[in-house]
Amino acid sequence: MCFVCLGNICRSPTAEGVMRHLVVRASLADSFLIDSAGTGAYHVGERADARSRAEASRRGVELSSRARQFKAEDYGRFDYVVAMDSSNHRHLERLAGGRAELARLFMLRTFEKNPRDLDVPDPYYGGERGFAKVYDIVERGCSGLLAHIRAEHRL
Repeated sequence: MCFVCLGNICRSPTAEGVMRHLVVRASLADSFLIDSAGTGAYHVGERADARSRAEASRRGVELSSRARQFKAEDYGRFDYVVAMDSSNHRHLERLAGGRAELARLFMLRTFEKNPRDLDVPDPYYGGERGFAKVYDIVERGCSGLLAHIRAEHRL
């Protein structure tokens, strides 16, 4: 699965790290290819935002990825392409080559129980509390996504 936000330095690397943590804890790490990317190329090669890394570290999760841009050919690599917000979802729809790719495209919060909103807010211009809130949202979404995959594939 590939988690996608705008710059690939806050939300999507957090989701990547959280999902890696969850699958390791469930002894399923060998069953998953987990990555993250951005729809934009603003931060290619950079580490996750220091505030995202700090929040994840406080919760026992390491964010070690480097930012990259999502490419149309990534649809062929991942069964799940998971957008963090509706703007990125629309961008990913435009990159899809057809129904097969669109069938792999999801919003993270659709896997959360009764979300108030489908968008994971971008914490980049906010304070530290925004990064904690995003972590909580991502953790709920990733837990729901993992439960969905486990039920669908009987893992």
